[in-house]
Amino acid sequence: MKKSDKADLIGRHIVTDPTICHGKPTFRGTRVLVSDVLEQVATGVAWEIIIDEWNDSITKEAIGEAVQLASQAWLKHADEFGLELKSA
Repeated sequence: MKKSDKADLIGRHIVTDPTICHGKPTFRGTRVLVSDVLEQVATGVAWEIIIDEWNDSITKEAIGEAVQLASQAWLKHADEFGLELKSA
């Protein structure tokens, strides 16, 4: 994928902008990395606590969109992450 020199909306709440966080996906209007929030979700942190920890700069809807987009990416690229099973 070619990197753009301008901001791109990934969804309603997620944007990539080469001038913000080196173009990594962030929540619109913030410098909060989507990957940081997804890591919190993956470790079981309650969404309300995540929102509180980011000083209410993100919403449940934004977290839900990040989870949904991550799920879609996983389904599209799951074969790239497969581990080879070894027989005992």
